[in-house]
Amino acid sequence: MARNYAVHQNFDVDYVIVYRFADTTNVEARDKFAALMQALAGVGLATEVRNGDNCSLLVFIKVGSEKRFAQEVYRSRVKDWLNGVRAAEPARDTQNTLVGESLTESERFRITHHLITSSREDGGAGIIPKEGQWKNVESIFPLHDHTFNKEWIKQWSTMTFLKAEDLDQIRDRFGEKIAYYFAFTQSYFQFLIFPAAFGFASWIILGSFSPIYALINGLWCVTFVEYWKRQEIDLGVRWGVKGVGGIQRKRKEFQHEKEVRDPVTGEMMHIFPATKRLSRQLLQAPFAILATLALGTLIATCFGIEIFLSEVYSGPGQSLLVFLPTGLLTALVPTLTAMLTAIATRLNDYENWETSENYESALTQKIFVLNFITSYLPIFLTAFVYVPFGSLIVPYLDIFNLTARPFATDEKQLQIPSAGFAINPSRLRKQVIYFTVTAQIVNFAMETILPYVKRRGFSKYQEMKSERAAKKGGAGSGVTINDVPEESEFLKRVRNEAELDVYDVTTDLREMIIQFGYLSLFSVVWPLTPVSFIINNWIELRSDAVKICVEMQRPTPARADSIGPWLDSLQFLTWLGSITTAALAYLFSNDGLGPDGTPATIKGWALLLTIFFSEHIFLLMRWAVRLAISKIDSSGMEKERAERFMVRKRYLHDALGHDALDVPPPQMEEKITRGSLEEDARQSTLRTQGPQDHFWARQRGWEESAKVGAGLIEKMAPKESKKEQ
Repeated sequence: MARNYAVHQNFDVDYVIVYRFADTTNVEARDKFAALMQALAGVGLATEVRNGDNCSLLVFIKVGSEKRFAQEVYRSRVKDWLNGVRAAEPARDTQNTLVGESLTESERFRITHHLITSSREDGGAGIIPKEGQWKNVESIFPLHDHTFNKEWIKQWSTMTFLKAEDLDQIRDRFGEKIAYYFAFTQSYFQFLIFPAAFGFASWIILGSFSPIYALINGLWCVTFVEYWKRQEIDLGVRWGVKGVGGIQRKRKEFQHEKEVRDPVTGEMMHIFPATKRLSRQLLQAPFAILATLALGTLIATCFGIEIFLSEVYSGPGQSLLVFLPTGLLTALVPTLTAMLTAIATRLNDYENWETSENYESALTQKIFVLNFITSYLPIFLTAFVYVPFGSLIVPYLDIFNLTARPFATDEKQLQIPSAGFAINPSRLRKQVIYFTVTAQIVNFAMETILPYVKRRGFSKYQEMKSERAAKKGGAGSGVTINDVPEESEFLKRVRNEAELDVYDVTTDLREMIIQFGYLSLFSVVWPLTPVSFIINNWIELRSDAVKICVEMQRPTPARADSIGPWLDSLQFLTWLGSITTAALAYLFSNDGLGPDGTPATIKGWALLLTIFFSEHIFLLMRWAVRLAISKIDSSGMEKERAERFMVRKRYLHDALGHDALDVPPPQMEEKITRGSLEEDARQSTLRTQGPQDHFWARQRGWEESAKVGAGLIEKMAPKESKKEQ
C-alpha cells in the first residue's frame, strides 16, 4: 500500500501505545505486556518496542497483514452500505478494495484504531486504556505528521477564507468530526461579515438597543442556523458520511435487565426498560435546580459584593477592592463547575445509555446547562434585576459591608448616600464588552499561550533535572542510552508527544456556541459585538490549528455527520435571543437609560406584548427562511441524486441487460396477406383461446398500436380540425 513521504518520516508507524508499569510488580508487568503483544498480533498488527520515560515502554504499531487490513476496510464499507451511508455496494473483491476507491489517511488511522480498541466480537483486540486487564496501557495515539503540520500552519497564516478543498484536507488528515468543527467555525466567520458591517453602522447611526438592529440580528441568527443545517447535509454527502450518526457504538458499561429474542432476526437483544430510563432522566430537573442554585447563589453574591464596593463604598482602597468579586469568581466558579460536572457525569452513568452516541449527547446537554449559567447569568442579573430593581435591592446590600469594613475609616463610607442611590446605566454595556472582548482575549491566552509556556517550562525543568543527575552519577541519560543513533531524534519526538494532552474538539465547539449566544442574546446592547467576534474567530481558526499540531497529541480520527447536540443548543439560543432582545429593546427604549432602578416605569402588559410579538415574528421568519432554503438546490443534493441514479441504473442493467433503459427498437413491419391470415386462423384452432387472447392479438407491436391510434384520431377529430388541416 502506498505510503507518502511524511509517513516514512515516522518510520511507517501508525499508532503508539504507552505501557506504564511503575505501580506493577515485574512478574505481572511482563505477563500483561506479553498478553498485549499477543492481542495486537492476533488482529494482524506488527509491533516494535522501545524505552519510554518514567517506567514506561513505547509500543510502535503498524499494519502487519495488508490482506487482513483490506478485509477490515471492506467490512467497514459494507457496514456503511447496509446502513445507508454509502449509496453503492463496495467491490466484492477484497484484494482490490483499495484500488477502485483510495484510502484516506484518516480512514486508515480510524480502522487501525478500531482493530486495536474494538471488542473481540467485532474483530478487534479489545484494548481500552486504563480499563480491566489493560490498566497499564496509559494511552494510544497516532503520531503527528510534522511536515504536513508546518505546511498547513504556514498556508493558513496567509489565508482569509478557507475553501472546500482546505476542509477536505482536514477531513482526510484528522477525520470528519474535527473537519465539521472547522467547517462550522469557517461558516460562522463568513456569516459574521454582514452583522459586523451592519453592527458598525448601527453603532454610529442607530446606537444601542435599536429595534431595527434587533430585528435584523434576529433574522441573521435564524438564517445562519438554517443555512448550517443544510450545510451539514452537503458536507455529509461530500465526505460520504451522511447518516453515519445512525451507526451507533455499544457501550461496554451498558447494563441490561433482560434479554429478548428479536422476532425478525432471531438474535438476542439486551433490553433496559425505557420507562425506567425515563424515570432516571427525571433527575435532570433537580440537577438543573441544584446547579442554578449553587452557581446562581455564588454569582449573585459576587454580583452584590461588586455593586456594593463599586457604587456604595467610598472609602480607601476602593479601586483595588472592586477586583475582589472577580477573584472570588475566578477561584470558586471553576471548582464548583468541576463538582457539578462530576455530578452530571454520575447522573449520566446512572441513566445507563446503551450507545456511546446517546451517552455523549445526554452529557453534552447537561454540561450546556452549566455553561449557560456561568456564561450568561451575570448579564441577565444586570439587565433584568439590577437595572429595573436596583433602587429597591441596593439598600439591602449593606450586608456586604464586611468585605470593606477593615479598610473603612468612617462608618459613612459603608452607607448609602443620603441623596439616594442612582444606578449606573452604562454598567450593562461595560459588562457585555467585557464578555465579548476582554473575556475572549483572556480565554485565548489561557487556551493557547499558557499551555505553551507550561510545556516549555516543564521541558526546561526536565533538562535541568537530567543534567544534575548526570553530574552526580550519570543516570540522567538512562532513557536514551540504548537508542540507536538513527532513531534518537524520532524517539525523542515520540516521548515528547506522549506527554501532550489529548485534544477534545467538543471544548472548542462549545466555545463557539457560547459565543454565538452572546451575539444572539445581548448584541443589541453593544452593536459592535459581531466586529469583535469576527476578529476573534479569524485568530481562533489559526490558533486551533496550531494547538492541534503543537500543543496536543494528534487526534484519533472519528466520523460524524453533524455537530451533534450543539445544533439543538444553537436553535435554543436563537429562540431565546428573540425574547431577550425584544425585552432589552423595550426596557431601554428611553434613549438607552433603562428603567433607572424603579420598576414603576415598566408597563408589564407592554413588555409581555413586545415579547409575544417578537417570538411570533421569530417563528414566522424561521418558517420563511426554511421554505426559501428548501427551494435552493445545492451541490451536495445534486451529488446525492446523481449517486442514487447511477446505483439504480447499474442494478437495472445488471438485472435486465445494458439496453434495459432504451426504447425498444422498431419491429420489421409485417405485411398482412391472405396467407398470413390463414396461418393465424390455423394457429388459433390448435390452442384454446379466451377473450383476453383475442384482445391482445389485434395489434402486433407498438408500431401497429401507434398506427391504429393515429387512424382513430383521424376519424374522431372534429370537423373544424379537419378543415383547418
